[in-house]
Parts: sequence; C-alpha cells; structure tokens
Amino acid sequence: MDGAIDTTPSTLDEPISETIMRDLRQVSSKLRVVLIPSKKNTISSRYDHEEVLKQLKDWDLWGPLLVCLLLSIFLSVDAGSQGALVFSAVFLVVWSGAAIVTINAQLLGGTISFFQSVCVLGYCVFPLTVVAGVLLIVHTFLKSLIFDSIFVALAFIWSTRASVVFIGQFISEERKVLAVFPVFFFYVFLSWMILI
Repeated sequence: MDGAIDTTPSTLDEPISETIMRDLRQVSSKLRVVLIPSKKNTISSRYDHEEVLKQLKDWDLWGPLLVCLLLSIFLSVDAGSQGALVFSAVFLVVWSGAAIVTINAQLLGGTISFFQSVCVLGYCVFPLTVVAGVLLIVHTFLKSLIFDSIFVALAFIWSTRASVVFIGQFISEERKVLAVFPVFFFYVFLSWMILI
C-alpha cells in the first residue's frame, strides 16, 4: 500500500432495509442493461460500452437467483402435479447450463471471469422469465401453441442477442462462433421447457 486512505463508506453498520434497497437497485440496473444491450459500435441512449463493462465487472448472483426462481415458479405452477419436478429441473438447467457455457468460454480464451459470465447468462434469462409469467396468466383464458411459440421465440431472440453482445466482447473474433454456439443451445433448451 502507498499510504492512501480508503474513503469508501462502510456498509457494516447500515440498516438492513438500506442494504436490501441498494441490492435491489443494482439488480434493476443490471436488468435494464440486459433489456437494452448495446454493441461496442452502437451506443444506446442510456448505456454506452463503458457502462456495460462496468456493470459486468460488478457481478452479483442475487439477480440471476431471483430470475431463476421466478422462472422455476412460473413453470412449476403451470405444470400442475409435476410442479416440484419442473421447479428443480428448471433450477438445475439454468445453473448447470450457465456453468457449462462459462467454462466453454474460458477454455476458448475468454477474458471474462466465471462469476461475471454466470451473472450475465442469469440476467439474460429475464426475457424468457417475463414470457413464462405472461403465458401463465394467458393460459387461464386460452392455450394456443402458435401464440406461445411467437412469444417464446421473441424472448429467445432477445435473451440470446443480449448474451451474445455481452459475452462476445470478451472472446477473440476468430473463436466467437464457438463461444456463442452453446449460448444458443442453452436458451433453446430453456425456451423448449417454457413451451412444453
């Protein structure tokens, strides 16, 4: 150390409600980054490339856990008597799938850390979770495979695109396809689980 004084405020003595609200604000800001992904050469009005990289470096697993739990709950409620099995299957698929995609990216020379990648992949499940919640409500009135397929396809495209934008920044250009391929299958499998 060079004798510099640490000026960051301590969070050990803050009220629990303040801690929870700070974490919820961080989760909501990361969800906004996922919902409005920007490429390096395309700057979004609210989030530029530097903001996305800053959000990625400040990873957390609270948001992905909440997104995964919501998706598991939505699909288990819609599954009826098989609800417990569906809940655990969705939970297992999300976390093991994110781990496999992350390990693949790292083996291909990606510069993203394990937890940053799992965080990004978990947050990018959010569009699929929203669609699963909407379909749960719609299924009380009507069930239509065509309607379901259209909405799930849109959520799949959104989730995949957001993941590719984020993870693609940390993979060399010649290996990007090899890193993105498992991401595609990860979201295809989740989309298929929503449709059935």
